Amino acid sequence: MRILIADHQSAVRSAVKLLLEERLGLDVVGEAADSQELLSQLDHLRPDVILLDWDLPGWSAAGLSDLLRGLDRQPRVIVLGAEPQSAQAALAAGADAFVSKGDPPRRLLTVVRALSMEIQREQ
Repeated sequence: MRILIADHQSAVRSAVKLLLEERLGLDVVGEAADSQELLSQLDHLRPDVILLDWDLPGWSAAGLSDLLRGLDRQPRVIVLGAEPQSAQAALAAGADAFVSKGDPPRRLLTVVRALSMEIQREQ
């Protein structure tokens, strides 16, 4: 499973990358600090999953989720947000899941594992 992490905070990107690679052995293929960087990497990285910061500079996360749903090869989207009340808006915008940045790391691992199993079943 190929993962792209899009978050405006480099510390968050580094921590999430370390967590996913060490605990789940997943391949983090790219990182983006804003929506422009994310969009420029989609074609050549072809991620299966995008971890998308709800507060990513540039496009809104809702707009990005909608745009990603229109791609031929649709990546799964897990929105990471600082405010748990953003979950409903993220899911309504088409995200596959929402994880609060305040949740324990095992929550993110559980969500990523579940999506990984779904992707494997579909292939």
